[in-house]
Amino acid sequence: MKKDIYFEENYGKLYEHIENGKVKTFKYEDDNGKISNQFILREIPIKIDDNKYFDIITPYGYGGPIIEKCIQEKKEELLKGYEKNFKTYCKENNIVSEFIRFHPIFNNALEFKKIYDVQFLRYTLGTNLLIADNPMEKEFSKSCRKTIRQVLNKGITYKIIEDVKDFSEFKRIYYLNMDRKKADSYYYFDDKYFEMMDKYFHNNLIQVQAIYETRVIAEGLYFIYNKIIHAHLSGTDTAYLHLSPAYILKYATTVWGKENGFNLIHYGGGTSNSIEDPLYLFKKKFSQNTQFEFYIGKKIWNQQIYEKLCNYKKVSKEEEYFPAYRKEK
Repeated sequence: MKKDIYFEENYGKLYEHIENGKVKTFKYEDDNGKISNQFILREIPIKIDDNKYFDIITPYGYGGPIIEKCIQEKKEELLKGYEKNFKTYCKENNIVSEFIRFHPIFNNALEFKKIYDVQFLRYTLGTNLLIADNPMEKEFSKSCRKTIRQVLNKGITYKIIEDVKDFSEFKRIYYLNMDRKKADSYYYFDDKYFEMMDKYFHNNLIQVQAIYETRVIAEGLYFIYNKIIHAHLSGTDTAYLHLSPAYILKYATTVWGKENGFNLIHYGGGTSNSIEDPLYLFKKKFSQNTQFEFYIGKKIWNQQIYEKLCNYKKVSKEEEYFPAYRKEK
């Protein structure tokens, strides 16, 4: 078993059609250890000297290169071998640049900071289910626990579905949520996405529903893998926002996770890098003692072609957006 679902090779397949690319896994192994790197290979829609070029990106969520095994005192040699061989791979496959969203829980960013331009972006949050017999006492804020009691007293109940067979109710609520937030089209996952999720990860999914007067008014879709629960997608029916059912989703997942021997619920971070981000502040109510550092990584593997692409698009190669040649004006 991999360390986490984000490193599973089938995980990247969920995003091939969304990213308009092909999932690949580069594996490097020598006497010092083994490194793997899963990414989506995307064709760059600009030809240079009549040649096709590509860039690579971490599938939605987290990932990046990770050391699968290693002789500790030989780690630097392993990393040098990886860099040398991956550079050759990129050259042979006309790969210009790489963008990585490193995994905050496993901190793989820190091991690769000599190879990539590694930047801290934001904190992600979680509920540590091992922190106490009742993790809510330690992780949920006092006001949060009060709100949960009030919401339950309004007659809202919850249901955990371990054998997910139908996504229709979830999609109804999720799309309502995206409409309300005026979300980018990227986040409107289509039917094919849910079909593939069921195909590859049926045994790694749970649905958590908040129910009021027999109606599902909020729902969360969670990945479960190797003692970790990942909050993946969720939404609240707009007509019931005033009842605060999102609190019950977090409460129910915590109760279920503790009862079923999980170690951690990971919520991710906010929609921006600000510590005043509303989504971050909401998640913080359930994460008083548990946070992780989220890093991104950037690498230009072919400087000459990168500059030509930037010149073609009339953008500065120093542009913060990466890769700069993909920035929409």
